Amino acid sequence: MADDPQRNFRSAYYEKVGFRGVEEKKSLEILLKDNPLDIEKLSTFSQRFPLPSMYRIHVWKVLLGILPPHSDSHALVGGYRREQYENILEALEAMRFINSSTPTTEVYLRMFQLESQVLPRRSEIPPMEEEDEDFLSISRAMEEIIVDPMDCYWLIKCFYNQFNTKFGDSLPHLPKSLEHYLSQEEPRLLNHLKSTGALAQLPYDPWFNRCFAGTLPESSLQRVWDKVISGSCKILVFVGLEILLSYKISLMGMNRPEVVKFLCNIPQENTDAIVTKAIDLWHKYCGTPMHSV
Repeated sequence: MADDPQRNFRSAYYEKVGFRGVEEKKSLEILLKDNPLDIEKLSTFSQRFPLPSMYRIHVWKVLLGILPPHSDSHALVGGYRREQYENILEALEAMRFINSSTPTTEVYLRMFQLESQVLPRRSEIPPMEEEDEDFLSISRAMEEIIVDPMDCYWLIKCFYNQFNTKFGDSLPHLPKSLEHYLSQEEPRLLNHLKSTGALAQLPYDPWFNRCFAGTLPESSLQRVWDKVISGSCKILVFVGLEILLSYKISLMGMNRPEVVKFLCNIPQENTDAIVTKAIDLWHKYCGTPMHSV
């Protein structure tokens, strides 16, 4: 979005009187009228601004490829998605893999495994692997956000696939990245975490592999996922960083087991502020996309 003094004045005024985001909402509505939709502009918008809740799921579907850029095809493609969902569900029921009492998130996992051609034999179902637990955690969080089971499954599946395909090679490097930015922001806390041995045992898997599903409440999590779905896994580093910074006084007085236990069950009442500050840190260190929206 190009700098516009008049627009900036209006945005500042709207924010001052309590209508933050009015201009951004209008900009998104203009973008959503394009046919075909401009994926790059939608991604840039999602990187720069929080998505309005009334448009979030639609934008996620487009960015994840569940719906095509051509808006006039959305109804047709949506029908195909529902038909495919129902066919997979019926297949699993016919194979007696699921029934009416199967937890919904497990149903989604078995559907995903069937589509990925890794469904185990029913007589030889192994214990859940780490990747399965990651999928289930994301499923549980998505289920709290999405009402329609069909939409929920497609969003889980495409989010999980896109995330691991796009960022799988980057994930092992995120802990080191977190250490680097913590050294910039709060070296005393970093030294404490190192000296107690807690740094190596931070909950990196739920933070990074599960994109904070199960760590943050869904109301805060959605704003983080906006950034991940639109193309950044680096935001996860800054959410983890801001959690450490927000509780630095408490953490400085803890030993290794206490640090790990606390960070695996952080208080839920302050998470909106944590995510807001994390996004500010992310923009501070990584810049802000400047493509026109």
